[in-house]
Amino acid sequence: MNSHAFGLMLATAALSTSALAQVDPNKLVDAQEAVGGKFEGYRRSGAKGVCAMAEFVGSAEGRALSTASAFNGKPVPVIARFSVGGGNPKAPDNARSQRNLALQFNLPKGEVWQMGNISAPVFGAATPEQFLGRLESLTPDPETKKPNPEKVKAFADANPEVLLQGKYLASQPVPASYGAVNYWGVHAFGFVDAKGKKQFGKWIFEPVGGTQGLSDDEAKAKGPDFLIDELRQRVAAGNVAFDFKLQLAEAGDRLDSAVTPLPEERKKVTLGRLTIKSVAPDATGACLAITYNPLTLPKGVEAGPDPMLAARAAPYAVSLSRRLTEGAKQ
Repeated sequence: MNSHAFGLMLATAALSTSALAQVDPNKLVDAQEAVGGKFEGYRRSGAKGVCAMAEFVGSAEGRALSTASAFNGKPVPVIARFSVGGGNPKAPDNARSQRNLALQFNLPKGEVWQMGNISAPVFGAATPEQFLGRLESLTPDPETKKPNPEKVKAFADANPEVLLQGKYLASQPVPASYGAVNYWGVHAFGFVDAKGKKQFGKWIFEPVGGTQGLSDDEAKAKGPDFLIDELRQRVAAGNVAFDFKLQLAEAGDRLDSAVTPLPEERKKVTLGRLTIKSVAPDATGACLAITYNPLTLPKGVEAGPDPMLAARAAPYAVSLSRRLTEGAKQ
């Protein structure tokens, strides 16, 4: 990425978030480093990961909902990144923790669509202020080198939403593969059709082969570093694809909360299929300097009124700036 493009991206991120996000993005990134550790060159979130190349083919249902060129029915190249949640590049693969699927659709006429999806139907906080407060409550005490349990409990008691994601992940088995777990967008987006009609919804990427988890004994036997090699093997065999589904919101549904899923009974439509074609052979790849800003949207898709969504772009830009200065690593 050249300096002009990077500067433009930073400016765009700042403009996108200034109206709705009142938390200093530098403060958020500093808090992430304080909680998860600072590992120079690595992403402050999803540090342990791998690049992949994919292809997306949109469906007739997608074309009916949105004019976005991603749904034109022709193959669209996608730069993907799979990762384990958190800022530690040595995070264990065999823990009941978050998995991430970040995507960049390279659309016709230079349009780009970026998104970050996670293996839980809810985010870790409802607002940027709450997210910062949660991180600050988890910051290790300088003397004990551990979080103060009373401070952690007090914040969680006052903000029970911050426990929802952890409770969900703890209730699920360790994923057997990056290619065998659901990935949710968690935020609401509006899909605009040719007549200007807007349908809000929340999306999910569901593995075509179904989800697959490990027992505790199986997870222990796999060890802390199996996911990337397993993904390479699975992709080489042609067995990694996801259906991109949109759960349709109805009147009265919460569109402004990443911690409130849509009701389970809401209808889902399949927008198309994402097929993973190859995985980077090492720690390099096309995703290395991509931030996967979820506010980078194509015509025909619009952001919903979620303060947490509006707040994500600027910290991503800060994180990228630091990584490029340090020497970006996978």
